[in-house]
Amino acid sequence: MRRRNTKRAWRWLRLSLLVGACLPALAAAESITVASTTSTENSGLFEYLLPKFQADTGIEVRVVAVGTGQAIRVAKNGDADVLFVHHRPSEDAFVAAGYGVKRFAVMHNDFVIVGPASDPAGIKGGDDAAQALAAIASSKSLFASRGDDSGTHKKELSLWQTAGVDPAASGTSWYRETGSGMGATLNTASGMNAYALTDRATWIRFGNKGELVILAQGDPVLFNPYGVILISPERHPHVRADAGQAFIDWLVSPPGQTLIGDYRIDGEPAFFPDAIETPPTE
Repeated sequence: MRRRNTKRAWRWLRLSLLVGACLPALAAAESITVASTTSTENSGLFEYLLPKFQADTGIEVRVVAVGTGQAIRVAKNGDADVLFVHHRPSEDAFVAAGYGVKRFAVMHNDFVIVGPASDPAGIKGGDDAAQALAAIASSKSLFASRGDDSGTHKKELSLWQTAGVDPAASGTSWYRETGSGMGATLNTASGMNAYALTDRATWIRFGNKGELVILAQGDPVLFNPYGVILISPERHPHVRADAGQAFIDWLVSPPGQTLIGDYRIDGEPAFFPDAIETPPTE
């Protein structure tokens, strides 16, 4: 009996030593939560960037990919460490209200209006986004809206306002709100042969285009900048401020910006770095 107890004691000692040896590594492992948009997820950008960031820093990034409005609500509640979205007025208001420390410009792309190649509203080749939406409304052509308070939805609503159109007015049967992310909304538009507003990166990667093509682009108002913000540790003391700032610093550093500029979808650039000037890749 004494021998059996001695063996058991040695087993427990070896297990304790093994756990003790692992504790420093476990303690060193860090993770952060980033509240972001569906476009950074649907475009494949995070799938491309985050393993490289983790390899450089050892910090794991968990992404909550929702519309910008919802991402901001998540961040305000302290349920993330970093906010990475694309609606500048909302980002500035977030910082001004004390929820975020500082906004850093990261990158941009642009929005485009897609629709059926038959183009019943006759907007093909136009570079005035509000005029294109006015034509869609006038022809009562189907339009699929995200309707989810995302950055894309906010941009769309501002364009309707400029066009002098209230698409959600009672009895407007041609305007369909999906309440979904960009990929799901494009799927709806493809199924209905409807028009839609989308960020270019998600559009390039979208695989179910059907008869949809880009019909209107190039209007300066379709510029789509992305910013990143550390959630305020003063408001939410549990925020992993050091690791969150390390992520931000990496994104806006020359290596991070070069990676963003080098990211391609089917050979096309998806985003353009804004934090520094980076030379084009040969």
